[in-house]
Amino acid sequence: MTAVERDDDATHEVQAPPPERVYAEELAFLARLDRGPRPPGWALTPRAVVLFVCGSRGGALELPKDVDAPSEVPRSLVIAEKLVGDRALVERSVVTLAGERGLLLVGEPGTAKSMLSELLAAAISGSSGMVVQGTAGTTEEHLRYGWNYALLLAKGPHREALVPSPVLAAMRAGALVRIEEVTRCLPEVQDALVSILSDRRLSVPELGRLEHARPGFNVIATANLRDRGVSEMSAALKRRFNFEQVPPIAVLEHEIALVKRRAVATLARVGEPLRVDDAVLEALVTAFRDLRAGRTVEGWSVDRPSTVMSTAEAVGVASALGLSAAYLDADRDPASLLPSHLLGVVLKDEPRDRGKLLAYWDSAVKRRAESGSARLWKQLYELRALLEEPA
Repeated sequence: MTAVERDDDATHEVQAPPPERVYAEELAFLARLDRGPRPPGWALTPRAVVLFVCGSRGGALELPKDVDAPSEVPRSLVIAEKLVGDRALVERSVVTLAGERGLLLVGEPGTAKSMLSELLAAAISGSSGMVVQGTAGTTEEHLRYGWNYALLLAKGPHREALVPSPVLAAMRAGALVRIEEVTRCLPEVQDALVSILSDRRLSVPELGRLEHARPGFNVIATANLRDRGVSEMSAALKRRFNFEQVPPIAVLEHEIALVKRRAVATLARVGEPLRVDDAVLEALVTAFRDLRAGRTVEGWSVDRPSTVMSTAEAVGVASALGLSAAYLDADRDPASLLPSHLLGVVLKDEPRDRGKLLAYWDSAVKRRAESGSARLWKQLYELRALLEEPA
């Protein structure tokens, strides 16, 4: 396979293949490794799902000798860590889904809620593609069903004219469906999920029938904490979900490793190495964490900008630094580009937050530069002029 994944029919390339394709080997291996009990309709055991998401911690796993496997399935395999975070969060999420309760993942933007929902769907159902993207324009049809109006006018209401939503398709297949940004949907649209989650069936009055969910069907929804006020969920819908908060990565080293891994993968897709020093990546992630928390690792207070300084944004900046080196000027020091990229992130929500980034430079960055502990911070402080508003 080339650096850019190809679609199944090999007729076109795709930029972001789904996890069930990226990790197909791991999923096939895990399906044979753990032969314990599986909830109805699940492709893997709950233990194997957790292992798929959290990884084998660098150790190779071995298939038992009495397990037959096709030649394309390895007998030994290291399961990659895909989500940096609390294993207990993943375990609770898996138990929620095994108990046929809806799962709602909440957290700040950029904390990998969508990625976790994709990984869970890929491991449990073998497909992460049944998804509804919640927006203010999402209608009830997106969660229930619509109609092929040409067939409807020609023959009247009948089963062939019904166009199933991803939710109804998942009910029929006994699979997980993902509802992204559920609180961006209008309340009356959200409430279409209440009866589906309660009764596990969907009424189609035009056909005088009920669509029943097959074993394995469930719903994973995501919501950003900053979007709670967009369309508050009703109490009835909240009761149908178990809430799990996905926090930012707690350990600096873990976040640096994740940012580097994702940036390396981005550059690999264009056939280039990541030409950004580890010291620059550490400074980048440190600055993001300082501004996100409103407090530096040393304990100094700093003003938090309005925008969320998420790990996803840090990955974007690290990738941009690598792409600049690959495409524009390989000899240019990536550290010289870092202040401008940070400014671009900070100004996304509030232009006046330029002052907060300058204040961060005049406090935390300056104090680190003066301490002499790291030459890079002195270099960054000397680039302060890049942050000032053009005359």
